[in-house]
Amino acid sequence: MAAANRPIVFLTDFGYRNEWVGICHAVMCRTAPDCRVIDLSHGVPPLDVRAAALLLLDSLSFLPDDAVVLAVVDPNVGTDKDLAVETAAGRLLVGPDNGLLAPAWRALGGIRRAVEITSPDILLQPVAPTFHARDVLSPAAGHLAAGGGLDELGPQVEADQLVELQIVEPETEPGRIRCEVLDLNRFGNVQLNVRRTDLETAGLDSAAVLMVEAVARSVRARCVATYADVEPGEYGAIIDPRGWLTLIRGNPENAAEGLGLQSGDPVWVAAAPAG
Repeated sequence: MAAANRPIVFLTDFGYRNEWVGICHAVMCRTAPDCRVIDLSHGVPPLDVRAAALLLLDSLSFLPDDAVVLAVVDPNVGTDKDLAVETAAGRLLVGPDNGLLAPAWRALGGIRRAVEITSPDILLQPVAPTFHARDVLSPAAGHLAAGGGLDELGPQVEADQLVELQIVEPETEPGRIRCEVLDLNRFGNVQLNVRRTDLETAGLDSAAVLMVEAVARSVRARCVATYADVEPGEYGAIIDPRGWLTLIRGNPENAAEGLGLQSGDPVWVAAAPAG
């Protein structure tokens, strides 16, 4: 039996306007009463599997090494397989088979074992077709946190049968990057799929000002270190705490609204001409 009393890191798109997060906590507590549940986020944009996968990927290095990760963003709840995965690094991941866990297990060295969660000894009965987070995934996460074995959850699944999720890479060329919007936060900041290494590849890492071309308009964004470095209404470009190039705007303005951007929209970034 594995080590007991592992913490559970919990990630969803549920929000807090209903009882779903609390009910899942309660189910986990019933199964593993001594475990600690860490709420990573429940504010993922509704049904946005990619946003959740990236949030989890960017958070891995900060999570307790022995934590069970329970991630639930599932547009096809009731039809996707429910998985428990042991990675080569020893991390345990629980979630739907829709690609949500794939970037994390790749970053953790790949899959050592994976099972489909089907055991009647684990599931809460009757299983609600639209709430597998409560009836399937939460009891499975609690089982693992309490020291239960992976094989007790259900039959093994081959890694090559699982859904993959590839993160779109930006297109870089000397002096220019074609990228896209990954996410918009509640402050209107625009996260792009550009890392510092992409800026270096394009020769933009030392640029003082970037020219940002969106579908609706183009603006100059000054490269800054902190959110407070931009003036009211001014656009800025910053490497956010998760390592992504992010467009910001000085209060009380909003970069997303000013640029008319939504998740997935294309953006071009280049060095701004002098002046």
